[in-house]
Parts: sequence; C-alpha cells; structure tokens
Amino acid sequence: MSSAYRISDQSKTHFLTFQIVGWVDLFTRKIYRDIVIDSLKYCQKNKGLNLFAYVIMSNHMHLLAQSENNDLSGFIRDFKRFTSTQFIDFIENGKESRRDWLRIVFAYHGLLKSKQDNQIWTHENHAELIYSQKFIEQKVNNIHNNPVKSGIVVKPEDYLYSSARNYADLESVIDVIKVDFIWKTY
Repeated sequence: MSSAYRISDQSKTHFLTFQIVGWVDLFTRKIYRDIVIDSLKYCQKNKGLNLFAYVIMSNHMHLLAQSENNDLSGFIRDFKRFTSTQFIDFIENGKESRRDWLRIVFAYHGLLKSKQDNQIWTHENHAELIYSQKFIEQKVNNIHNNPVKSGIVVKPEDYLYSSARNYADLESVIDVIKVDFIWKTY
C-alpha cells in the first residue's frame, strides 16, 4: 500500500473518502444513510470525533474529520466495523429487495481480499492531511459540491445528507463544527 494516503499524524484533520466495495449504490436507501449518521453522532458524543464537513453519496462518502483522542485510524476502524455489522443485519433481517444480490457481492469481496464472510467498505480511506488554508477550502467545497456535480441537486444546501446545509444555516441531520475559512492549519 502506498504511503501517500496513510494517516501519519493521528491528531490532525484529514479529508477522508470511504467507498462501498464494487461501488454498490447502498446509500440509495435511507436506512443505510441513517445508520451512517447515527454512527457518526455516536462517535462525536463518545469517541472524540470532530466532524467539520461530510457528504454521503450513493456509494461513497467524504468526511473532513479529526480525532480529539489522537486516534483517527481507530475511529475509522470502529466506524467501518460497526456500520458494516448494521448494514448486514438490515440486509438479512430488514425489507431489502436486493438481499440476494447484496449477499453475493459482499460475500465475494469478503473472500476476495480478506478471507472474511462479508466486506462492505473498501480498505482504503484516501486520507489526505489538511495542510493549508487553500486546501481546506478546496476540500470543503469539493464535499459540498459533490451532489451538484452528480446532478442530484442544483444547490449544495439542497442535499439533505451533506454539511452544506449546516454551512447554510439550514436544518441538518447531524451537527458539524463549521470551518472558518480564515482557519489556520499548522
């Protein structure tokens, strides 16, 4: 694995990308998006997650995040493990019309790379250290404009599962720490 996207400083803010294996459009269903939101809220309250920006797209999500506990990798590991368990539980026991197909895809990816029963998330996190004012502005704008570029909404703040709503002072599904665009990085 390349060191270009490794988290070398667990205390610093990073831009993160988590994607579903096989680019499965899992998040077209509200239940899966809500599992992610509930898990992020839990991590904010109990695990020292500072969330500055986020977006949940159909098959991936972006975060601008930092760990107060200096364990960003631990947050990622626990978050992916917990949400994967919740996703599988709903696939097996909920009203999932794609159940058989999802079982096949996630079982295939589990055996392919990690010799486990199922794999939901890819192992990569595409972690990028936030190192400058320009970079943080670029990443927040990228996060917020993702649904616009995908043709889902016309304005970033119209997308419910994005911190663009927080930055526009609209009702949102999760609180974030708004980045002041004169914020300094070290």
